[in-house]
Amino acid sequence: MIKIDTKTLQDLEFPTALQQVSDLCITELGKEAVLGIVPFSDEDEIMGELHRVREFTASFDTDNPIPNHGFEAISNELKLLGIENSTLEVSGFRRILSVSETTKTLLKFFKKYEEFYVYLGEFSEKITFTSLISDAIHKVFDRYGDVKNDATPELAAIRKRLNVVKGQINSSFSKALSHYAQNDYLDEIRESVVDNRRVLAVRAMHRKKIKGAVLGSSKTGSIVYMEPQETLEYANELSNLQHEELEEVKRILKELTEYVRPYQQLLSQYQDYLITVDTWHAKAKYAIQIKGCLPILTEEKRLFLKDAYHPLLLLANKAQKKKTFPQTIELHLENRIIVISGPNAGGKSITLKTAGLLQLMLQSGMLIPVDPLSEFCFFDRILTDIGDNQSIENHLSTYSYRLKKMNQFLKKCNAKTLFLIDEFGTGSDPELGGALAETFLEVFYEREAFGIITTHYTNLKLLASELPHATNANMQFDSKSLEPVYKLQLGEAGSSFTFEVAQKNGIPYSLINKSKKKIERGKVRFDKTIANLQKERSQLRKTSASLKTKEEKAREESKQLEMTNARAQEKLERYQEVFDANQRLIQLGKKFDALANNYFNNKQKKRLLDELMKLVMVENSKRKKATPKPKAKKKEEKAKEHELRQEVEQKVAQIRKKKKKEKAEAQKEPAPKPKVALKVGDRVRMINGKAIGTIDTIEKKKAIVNYGMFTTNVSLEELEKVS
Repeated sequence: MIKIDTKTLQDLEFPTALQQVSDLCITELGKEAVLGIVPFSDEDEIMGELHRVREFTASFDTDNPIPNHGFEAISNELKLLGIENSTLEVSGFRRILSVSETTKTLLKFFKKYEEFYVYLGEFSEKITFTSLISDAIHKVFDRYGDVKNDATPELAAIRKRLNVVKGQINSSFSKALSHYAQNDYLDEIRESVVDNRRVLAVRAMHRKKIKGAVLGSSKTGSIVYMEPQETLEYANELSNLQHEELEEVKRILKELTEYVRPYQQLLSQYQDYLITVDTWHAKAKYAIQIKGCLPILTEEKRLFLKDAYHPLLLLANKAQKKKTFPQTIELHLENRIIVISGPNAGGKSITLKTAGLLQLMLQSGMLIPVDPLSEFCFFDRILTDIGDNQSIENHLSTYSYRLKKMNQFLKKCNAKTLFLIDEFGTGSDPELGGALAETFLEVFYEREAFGIITTHYTNLKLLASELPHATNANMQFDSKSLEPVYKLQLGEAGSSFTFEVAQKNGIPYSLINKSKKKIERGKVRFDKTIANLQKERSQLRKTSASLKTKEEKAREESKQLEMTNARAQEKLERYQEVFDANQRLIQLGKKFDALANNYFNNKQKKRLLDELMKLVMVENSKRKKATPKPKAKKKEEKAKEHELRQEVEQKVAQIRKKKKKEKAEAQKEPAPKPKVALKVGDRVRMINGKAIGTIDTIEKKKAIVNYGMFTTNVSLEELEKVS
């Protein structure tokens, strides 16, 4: 059961945050509901509300946004329904219909898209809806909100007779108007309207000549407004019919009210549901403004605020186009209490309020401006002591008030408490007040409470450094410019930079030096030591960050260089392989060219085949050397070579026989066709050959033929053109 008093909410400016959220509501009841928000008392309620707000926030960027939930309040109608024999007005039924139809639309939407809106759908399923109310109202009212003519047979008959009588009145009045106008009894304006009735504008001198009732006259008395006798009877009947219509409408509304009365609680539930939807809508809009998200929620006692922003400060700076500095704060079982020190105007109080306000917002079902990897747990109590807190009404000084506050802390503080104290120990003698504050802090520590305090007291800084599960922290300060950095640094106490700030603000150095002599030398030395440590720590941090950046850059460059070397080596190996292959082919081509040249000179085919066979065997032997085999297999290899040689010789013999046969048949055939003249660039092959090449040059009766891998010198007579 969470227990947070009003003063704590005010200290942390929670009402101001709620005011900003309420401004985003679209209904007045929604605004009232938001302003009345307090942190939930049940963790399941908190979790459900957070998930529903997150789903509502996500709906703004989808193709199926949540339908409009606007409505007019029916609070007065609900009160009247609770009063026996009361009757609702026509406008009241219009509002009830609007609430009912809007609720129906939302429930239908969440049912249709229950896969996307899981938590919103689960909440909406609890609402019991009936269409009987809407159906009953639709039977009585048309789409413009007027009572239908056929609402009852009696009303239909009355309105039908009304239309007839209105027609008779218009007809009879038109006849009288025409008749008296011809007799020149009427004024130039001829007619007017008095008490919603058509009248003749009769000249005062002729009024006795016209039968009818006088309903008024002009300011000067020159015109008398008269209703002609012809329309008086119809007008009286019209008045009676209008009275009957009004009575019948009242009876219908009374009957409809009695029909709706049993649904009073259900209608109240509809309105409460729409108010809740409006609060979700406002929270979601606010989350977008402050870039809020849902952090990690843990059951462990742990707070980890990563890059947390104070939402009020964030929006204020955003409006003024100023930068807002985020803070990172961590509390856990091994580090339950943080003591923040440092100079004023450095951001200590804002850091403290940021942690408290975000905790309140989260436990009220609102998304908060932190990194999504932040972690939060829930507290049963949040205790604060922030600000001057003088009480004029109770005649309490600041210190008296703070002592009363500390007494409350001592009564309520436990392991499920988060306490936040600003300027802890101030308001009394520094030495005595500091001692009492130290005792209070020890009690809070022993009760295992979580807390953040800000202080200038040295003894509290020392205590935080001595307690195992407490730690010092400081708001970083630029020692050269003496300007705040607005960044929390855990692990070390901060100097107040009292004399340095005074010097910067123009206080003469002689006065500052005189002030230093008035206090204990050890105190000055201790504060100076802390200041020096902060300077060294700040410089070390900058150096470390610079070295880390350089190291990462060097590592990246080394990695890129290794990749470049690997690519270059791989490319070089491929080039070497290609070069070796090309050299081998060139050597083989030269040998083949020599064989072709010898054959060209001696025409000895057998010798050519033998030399060719030797060349093939030599090349094969090289391949075998490239993959040496055990000596035990040499006999088998020789046998295989012998078989291969015999097979090749047989094939060569078959080729020779086939060539002789073809030559003999060619001699019997008629003379060959005349040869085509060859020129440079022609594609040619040797007669009875298969390899095709291109003529590069022709000299006398010889041509240099390019076969791609090699060239050879061939007689033109031995070549034929390839088409």
